[in-house]
Amino acid sequence: MADEYLEIAGPEPRRVKLSSPDKVLWPEPGLTKRDLADFLLAVADPFLAINGDRPMTLQRFPEGVDGEEFFSKRPPRGAPGYLRTVTCTYPSRRRHDQLVFDEPAALAWAAQMGTITFHPWPVRTADLDNPDEFRIDLDPQPGRDFRDAVTAALALRDVMAEHGLTAYAKSSGNRGVHVYARIAPTHEFQDVRHGVIGIARELERRLPDLVTTSWWKEERGERVFVDFNQANRDRTIAGAYSPRPWPGRPCRRRSAGTSSSMPTHAT
Repeated sequence: MADEYLEIAGPEPRRVKLSSPDKVLWPEPGLTKRDLADFLLAVADPFLAINGDRPMTLQRFPEGVDGEEFFSKRPPRGAPGYLRTVTCTYPSRRRHDQLVFDEPAALAWAAQMGTITFHPWPVRTADLDNPDEFRIDLDPQPGRDFRDAVTAALALRDVMAEHGLTAYAKSSGNRGVHVYARIAPTHEFQDVRHGVIGIARELERRLPDLVTTSWWKEERGERVFVDFNQANRDRTIAGAYSPRPWPGRPCRRRSAGTSSSMPTHAT
């Protein structure tokens, strides 16, 4: 498998090496590293509009989705100079640099590194302490399914609207729904978390037979768990347009003569 070099337009033209482009990352349905790069480049514009300018954690599978995985929070050795970094602070007060994605070439480089899932923080680089996204994860428990999560998401949208929040949603990539709202970055993580908890409990009050905020699994029953813990500083969820390491869930995207089929979740 000869190396390939991708010529990629952007703020500046970049040349990105893709080693072993025919390496199979998803045995089912047989998608390769080149397929991954093609997909990420095909969705680069919307991907970067939503996930760009944010600290990013990379979930990497260098040998494919059946191999070992690990989360890469620090920039790996040898990362190209055009990749931007910011210094993030964790609840433990530990600090370290994390990558920020600003251009299509960075996504191609991430494919070269075996990155399957991208986990953006809910902050922009101009203010790393105050979130600009309000996030809730609707997670169907056994006995419930995606349709139940959609029903909960529609009711959640109404609750959020009553509090001046415009909700938008994407699939979680599995059985659930992620619900977001843009907020002004004027409050720290803890304040935003309190707001998320208040919204979640109001939804539970209105739909007690459908949703629950119970943290302990044995108390949730056959309901949709309204997970408010994504509002913590050290918690992230898979970004929109991010591939996922699960087989048999192709999502087709097409742009400028390029088509790709990747397991992903849509906005």
